[in-house]
Amino acid sequence: MTFSNDKSAAATDTLRGRPQRRRVRTGEGAGGRGVPLPLLVPALIGLAFLIVPLIALLVRAPWRSLPDLLTSAEVWQALRLSLVCATAATAVSLVIGVPLAWLLARVEFPGRGLVRALVTLPLVLPPVVGGVALLMALGRNGIVGRWLDSSFGITLPFTTTGVIIAEAFVAMPFLVISVEGTLRAADPRYEEAAATLGASRFTAFRRVTLPLIAPGIAAGAVLAWARALGEFGATITFAGNFPGRTQTMPLAVYLALQSDPEAAIALSLVLLAVSVAVLAGLRDRWMTAG
Repeated sequence: MTFSNDKSAAATDTLRGRPQRRRVRTGEGAGGRGVPLPLLVPALIGLAFLIVPLIALLVRAPWRSLPDLLTSAEVWQALRLSLVCATAATAVSLVIGVPLAWLLARVEFPGRGLVRALVTLPLVLPPVVGGVALLMALGRNGIVGRWLDSSFGITLPFTTTGVIIAEAFVAMPFLVISVEGTLRAADPRYEEAAATLGASRFTAFRRVTLPLIAPGIAAGAVLAWARALGEFGATITFAGNFPGRTQTMPLAVYLALQSDPEAAIALSLVLLAVSVAVLAGLRDRWMTAG
């Protein structure tokens, strides 16, 4: 009886105690069948729904006048302010967000689930509502802002510092979620071993835990920075839209769309390029996680 090459190889693998490997033909899905049409059609529609607006932005971009639009003083002013504020907001998120993530991942305390829900609330909260909440808390008549103004003369709304606070408020949950997930995946026995050798809990965190979760911190920081760079609602509500002081790139896009659509498209392309760069930078991280 004559066997084909594939059958001979399978029989050889079986005799040698190795598992048989089945060649999957191109186009086969789960169970060896093709992609079902009822799944393929809505999947393609969903892909088009997400891709077509971006393609339209590229098609309608004023490529000939783009250099002049992007080199104007207003654009560079808004871009510089956006980069500075997003970086400062990310730094604030790192300083207070990493300890918060460690607390949620490593410490058992009553109401931890509620605290985690409150920490992630800005992810689903409308940004405008977040801006109003910041005004109620840190405005001149806010529950904390009134004390800051009367005791120290510090006014946060409609200032560059207000932009940083608004961006940190909406961006820090991305960092906390990323770092907490990395902490939960990290083996706590390394910290326990450091404690048995006489290291304090903070020393173990600084010398053992931080190096272990550094990739998660980096990924969370990049996501927080990108979110801060694109923040609009909380910023315009809490900090206003003053050129050179609080007008970031998203606010400049909104203002330009009313008077100069080509400039709005040019600014949008800058933010699109930044977003693509962030996704490309995190690609290896996501593939490793998968």
